[in-house]
Amino acid sequence: MPPNPDPLVNGEKANRREQILAAAAELFARHGFHGVGIDDIGAAVGISGPALYRHFRSKDAMLGEMLSSISRFLLEGGKARAEQADQAENALAELVRFHVDFALRHPALITVQERNLANLTDPDRKQVRALQRRYVEVWVEAIQSAVRDLDEARARSAAHAVFGLINSTPHSRHLPDEELAGLLGRLALGALHAAR
Repeated sequence: MPPNPDPLVNGEKANRREQILAAAAELFARHGFHGVGIDDIGAAVGISGPALYRHFRSKDAMLGEMLSSISRFLLEGGKARAEQADQAENALAELVRFHVDFALRHPALITVQERNLANLTDPDRKQVRALQRRYVEVWVEAIQSAVRDLDEARARSAAHAVFGLINSTPHSRHLPDEELAGLLGRLALGALHAAR
């Protein structure tokens, strides 16, 4: 299990780089990557825009680190939960719970991740895509272990469908988080078992 519940923070307290990434995520989610300037991000953390260049070489570099951190956090957290589960069904339930919790705690990060892959530099995009593919493989293995007689293509399609369901939460939060988490978990597990 990852030591920290925040994908942009390493350790107990956010350092300046991590504060900048968190502020940038909120702004990118609200206004879009191209709708946010360096001065906007600086103002959100109480420093001048040009002072951000002491921490990141560019806004592109900031986005690259943000999306890489998110993808790494999901991969490491997903692998840990799947490995710690004592049964295949529990591994799948833990993966669903983990992803639902991430989506509800970090709606801005889900939004930025959904909308900004095309804004990454080629090397950052390749790295993020590779991490995302590995995360999907964790799910495919868990789905095939828990849902008998499901071929790999169907398991992969089911995983992506469930990501779509869970990742829609930043745009459709009509229930309190605890109630929504339970509903999403039941819907996701039901959909995965219906894929057979």
